Amino acid sequence: MARYTGPVWKKSRRLSFSTLETGEELRKRNYAPGQHGPTERRRKLSEYGLQLREKQRLRYMYGVSERQFYNTFLKASAKEGVTGTQFMVALESRLDNLVYRMGLGSTRQAARQLVNHGHILVDGKKLDIPSYQVSPGQTISVKDRSKNLKVIKESLESRHSIVDFVEFDQDEMKGKYVRIPERSELNGEIEEALVVEFYSR
Repeated sequence: MARYTGPVWKKSRRLSFSTLETGEELRKRNYAPGQHGPTERRRKLSEYGLQLREKQRLRYMYGVSERQFYNTFLKASAKEGVTGTQFMVALESRLDNLVYRMGLGSTRQAARQLVNHGHILVDGKKLDIPSYQVSPGQTISVKDRSKNLKVIKESLESRHSIVDFVEFDQDEMKGKYVRIPERSELNGEIEEALVVEFYSR
């Protein structure tokens, strides 16, 4: 299945989950989309339905295709430690996600576009692969010619805060992936154990 490119807010309302992690999508209309949304009773989901919904929540939050998502899961399950946590850490360590975490993109989709268009450097070298797994200690910066891009400036102006496992110097437009995040620092609404169960069927 290809990457979803439709209305983000509609998808969030369908999943009863803020894929943007801001809560904005559900603030005014916290019911399902469509003309029957306000009166539609949400059906009780089966065990499989719960697992599928949790997988979709996590996949749409990071904005990856089904193939990339599953391949990331397989790599995470081969590592030592709790599979669900390793999986979320792997998704969080993607280059496009860290560009988003630093505030260079207002959304993960915008951050992915910056990477795709060659505006981002990793350890001083241009890298245009959004799925690249950044290692702790590596630096992420904006190309000199791209520092005046309107989309980057607007994103930095609207940025509220960045996570503790990332450092960022706004004047230099340069940041660092300091360390692997703790599970408690990642989205607490996600039940990653259900995603593991979905792929372990």
